[in-house]
Amino acid sequence: MAHAQEHTSHTKLIWKVFAILSVITMVEVVLGIIKPASLHLTHFLGTSILNIIFLILTLVKAYYITWFFMHMADEKKSLRRAVVWTALFLIAYLATLILIEGS
Repeated sequence: MAHAQEHTSHTKLIWKVFAILSVITMVEVVLGIIKPASLHLTHFLGTSILNIIFLILTLVKAYYITWFFMHMADEKKSLRRAVVWTALFLIAYLATLILIEGS
């Protein structure tokens, strides 16, 4: 005898995440087109503040894509930690490499 599985609709959550990703993308596009001098010409940690903003916005988008569309929120805690910690160390390493070696 088959058991009926409870299926909850995630339509509202998907639209919310879609809206968040769309807003972040629009902010990135507008900042890329306008390139405010106060952000583009001001340097912090060896790069412009505008680049740091782009990096942060990209990381936020990557989080939402991974967490919701790749269903990481539904995985076991140990798998989530393994994926998140690996990504964090890789991002920290690459950011350090870019800041040290980049000009």
